[in-house]
Amino acid sequence: MSMYFDVGDETLWNPSNGAGRLFLRQIKVFEAELELSSGIGQGKYEGDPDTLEVDPTVYEAFVRGLVAWHCRTGHSVILALSEGFVATAVALARRAGIEVGTPEPRTRHAHDGVRRDVQVPGNPSAAPAVIVDALDSRAREMDRWMAR
Repeated sequence: MSMYFDVGDETLWNPSNGAGRLFLRQIKVFEAELELSSGIGQGKYEGDPDTLEVDPTVYEAFVRGLVAWHCRTGHSVILALSEGFVATAVALARRAGIEVGTPEPRTRHAHDGVRRDVQVPGNPSAAPAVIVDALDSRAREMDRWMAR
């Protein structure tokens, strides 16, 4: 059995049910974390949980927010926990024709003057450019592994 992530009549990804369910559960986690809708929902076959429609406009905003969030953290544990999911989300976006740009550099962890998710001790090797390059490489790798 497998799932289908579609945009209109085009299947972007056809993962096994296990991989698809895990991705959907992680979507819910990151929708809550970012306070953004992913744009992934019920597909054209009403009541079929294995067919999902991707709204490219909403998904684009979600993935851009996700990438910005991921690339602006310097917290090693958060990076490790999120990298695979973010790379998969980027690969899916690219298949939908969505270009995901690199976020502008800014001070890490700052939001309205408040520092969040500060890692002690800090990780001096987690420079934003390194994180962006690693994410791009991982997304390209994921694209090769994702069945259509």
